[in-house]
Amino acid sequence: MRLRDLKGFGPKSEEILAEVDINSVEDFMAIDPFELYKQLKLNVKGTGLNSIYAIIGAREGIHWQEVAKTRREEIIYRLDDMGLAPK
Repeated sequence: MRLRDLKGFGPKSEEILAEVDINSVEDFMAIDPFELYKQLKLNVKGTGLNSIYAIIGAREGIHWQEVAKTRREEIIYRLDDMGLAPK
């Protein structure tokens, strides 16, 4: 299985993840989703809140919009604790 085969991901997702040395599904599943978001935020221009929803959705096999709808508050609190919440 390739990264692009995960729910909500495609070739562009693979390119973006490669920028932070995530090159396989195994790499992707081994890293904490919030740590991955932090690395993307620091290294990939244009990384926004939808990215964390997509990361969590891909890990759990659900659409990113469902993650945003049902877990937004929880995610924002965690990002706030990390100093990464949107202003």
